[in-house]
This record gives sequence, C-alpha cells and structure tokens, in this order.
Amino acid sequence: MLFADLVAASAAVAATPKRAEKIARLAELLRRLEPGEIAPAVAFLAGELPTGRIGVGWSTIVRAHAGDSAPAPELAIADVVRFLEDVLATVGEGSAAERSRRIAALFARATAPEADFLARLLVGELRQGALAGVMGDAAAAAAGVRPAALRRAAMLTGDLARAAQIALADGEPGLAAVSLEVGRPVLPMLASTSADPAAALAETGAASVEWKVDGARIQVHRFGANVRIFTRNLNEVSDRLPAVVAIAASLDVSSAVLDGELLGLDEEEGPRAFQDTMRGFAGTGRGALRPYFFDVLELDGEVLIDRPLRERLERLDRAVGALAVPRIATADAAEAEHFLAGALDAGHEGVMVKALEGRYEAGRRGKGWRKVKPVQTLDLVVLAAEWGHGRRRAWLSNLHLGARDPETGGFVMVGKTFKGLTDELLRWQTQRFQEIAEREADGTVWLRPECVVEIALDGVQRSTRYPGGVALRFARVRRYRPDREAATASTIDEVRALLPGAATASIR
Repeated sequence: MLFADLVAASAAVAATPKRAEKIARLAELLRRLEPGEIAPAVAFLAGELPTGRIGVGWSTIVRAHAGDSAPAPELAIADVVRFLEDVLATVGEGSAAERSRRIAALFARATAPEADFLARLLVGELRQGALAGVMGDAAAAAAGVRPAALRRAAMLTGDLARAAQIALADGEPGLAAVSLEVGRPVLPMLASTSADPAAALAETGAASVEWKVDGARIQVHRFGANVRIFTRNLNEVSDRLPAVVAIAASLDVSSAVLDGELLGLDEEEGPRAFQDTMRGFAGTGRGALRPYFFDVLELDGEVLIDRPLRERLERLDRAVGALAVPRIATADAAEAEHFLAGALDAGHEGVMVKALEGRYEAGRRGKGWRKVKPVQTLDLVVLAAEWGHGRRRAWLSNLHLGARDPETGGFVMVGKTFKGLTDELLRWQTQRFQEIAEREADGTVWLRPECVVEIALDGVQRSTRYPGGVALRFARVRRYRPDREAATASTIDEVRALLPGAATASIR
C-alpha cells in the first residue's frame, strides 16, 4: 500500500471528532493492507514507530525538509519501515551525517502531506485522534472480533500492532491463543481520575485504597533465578537497577510478574521528588530506590489477571510481604479520606482507589482504578505561543507560561502546555494573541504579557531549563482569567513553594 493512503486516512480521522467515524475510516484502511503491512501501519496510525524511537529531533527534521516535496505519491509503507531499520542500523563514526542524509533522502521522496505526517511521527508529536484506544477498536472492527478480545491480546503481548496482526490473520481463535508469558512485558493497567475518595468509591464499590507514590512505574518478571524489569513503556531496564534485581531474586517464589512503582528515598526514608527518582533510575542520582508493589499478575505458575483484585492482593502479600504498598480495604468514604490525609502527610501524591472485585485490564482508563490527588492551580501569564501542527496547524497552540517576579516586575517562564485547549479556546486565543503580538520567529509568536490563564498541574520540579529554576509537571489549561490582570498573577515564589520539601529548602 502507498504511504499516502495511510496519511489520507490519518487526515480523515483528525478531521472528525466522532469516535465511530474514526473507527470506521481506520477499519476500512486496515482491511486493505497486506499481512506484512498491518503491524507497522497500526503503529504509525497510533503515533508510534514499530522500531521504537530513533533519536531524531525537530532541528534534524527541519534541515531534512528544506527541499522541495515530491510531486506525486511513490512511497510505500514498506519503504518507511526499511528506512527506520536502516537508520537504526547506522551507528559508529560518521553515523550522524549518514542518518541525516537518509532522512533527507526519505523526505525528498515524500509529498507535502506525507512529509508533514513523517515529521510529526519521527519526533513523537503525531496527535490526530487515533491513539491506542481508537486503533484497538478499529482493528477489532476490521477483523470482526470483539474489542475486549483484542485488548486482552494487546495487553498480554505488550504490543497493539502485533495483536491487530493476529486478529486480522487468525480472528478470535488466534487472539484466544495468546497467553501471559513470564519474561515478556504486559501492557499496564491505567487509572482514571476522581475528585475525592467518595467519588472514587461511588465508581468502584468496596476498594483497596493505596498510597499513590510519585515514582517510576515498573513491572518485575521473576522466573527461576532470572529477573527482568520493564518500564511503563515496556523498555527493559534490568541492568540499570541491580538493587531491585537483587530484591526480586531474593523473593521466595519460583515465578512472578509484579506491578509496582520505584521510589527514591531520602536519608530519613521519606519520598524524594519525582525527578530525583528518575535520576536514580538512570543511575545518576544518589539515595536508595525502593520498590512498592501493588499487584501480581502471575505467581508460581498461576496466571492471575482474571482473578479479582481481592485474591491478587492476598497472593501479593504472600509473595512480597513488606514490599507491598501500604493500603486498606474499605467502602467507607470517611475512612478513605482519613487514609488519604495520612498519605499526604507522609509526602505522597494521594491515593489509588481500586475495585476489589476488578480484574486486571490494560488499554483503557475505566472505572476499576481511580486516582485521587489534590488539584493544584496557578494563575500564570502567557508569554508566547507556538503555531500548532496537524489539525492545529492554523491555530496558536503551545503556550509559554510565566510567573510574576515581584523583584523585577517582569515574568519568569516556568513551562509550556498545549493540553486542555478546546477548539473554541484555540480559535479565541489565536485571534487574541495576534492582537497583542510583539514579534514572531521560528513558529513562535511572542506576546505582550497581558493574558492570565488558570493552569492545573500535578506539581512542580526543579529544572535548569527555565530561568526560575523550576518547571511545571503535567500542566493543562482550565480557563482564561479576564478578571485578573497580569500584575496579580501567581509569583515565582508561589510556584517554588509547590516544590517537594519547599518549606525547608530553597533553590535560589
């Protein structure tokens, strides 16, 4: 199949907000693929590379895309797959120049729509409304199988594209033959958000209420004397975590698949900031890394994903003992609130509320797992905005956010976000920002500091990227604040006060 057909399907999906129409358009494309094209096409349409990231940034793409586009489509899906394999195989002396040459050669063969799609795909910024959930349902529709059967196979293989290939080739019997294998990573179950424990319990019923630690998700596979550790993205990191490997190897089990979080601890065994955990995760930080396990998917030869959480937790305690995350079982909102307060006092993010009768399911943020943590907000000033890509191409989208500096009277940049923006807000801010624009360069429009926007965030971390020494975590727009002037926006000191341990530490 021509790559242009895939790009056209992506554009059609991006153009409609209706999930059913997205699924139908994608399913129609998938039915026309050759067997060897299915897995890479599903990955591309989900915004992923079948080879994994290839280490390409926007500057490389801009240079590669400097020439004229091809006048007519000629690239096949297989051509793009071969290109990715060739780039990954290009290593050693002179590899950077050769990679750039290969990228430029690919773009020279691409039409303008194909080049735009490739650029966003290669740098991991393809946002078109066809991510894993939609792609899974589209593959199920194309193959005539139950979406739940395909999601289960995707969970167990750790690969939606592979599950789609099985579905289209062998139908439900092929999907049913997929089983959990110790040593092969499983897609993790995800959580939705609830405002408070009472709202979460209304969804789950009787639940396990657990500390929500701000660490790095890990999945530990133990089989005999062997241990393999995977990240949330299913990348293996066993060689970077020898202490965790040793802990897993010491467990009194013959085999196990454990789900958990890895958390950095300070000298008093309190939680470190998320970025400090990640430094330790990368082998560049100091302090202990402690695993907190909250689920078990296989134990001593028995697959447990279809067992209710109540039973899985009993087996988890037997397998890991004190390494299990602190939790209570309750259906009482007041008891859950009290437990949440204790988790916050201990320095953690909040709590997870998980249905005790729920199975382990990946790929959707359903009702079974709910995360509850305080929502922090700041009123910040928009300093600049970047022109969007794809369906946001004609709109100013990515916001540069600044906090007020009372000492200078100016503003200090503390982060960026494009999340939480509705089409209505995008249209409004594009018009408004052009009215207060001061200059434009390289796709960024710099503004007079007048617009105040309310930003929700999950926290603040230390950062050398911005002059204020801090950066926002998971920032998203809640609303604009026409009732506030920039002179009353949140100060840089208010932002710094949200740092973990800010009451006792300064970053100046």
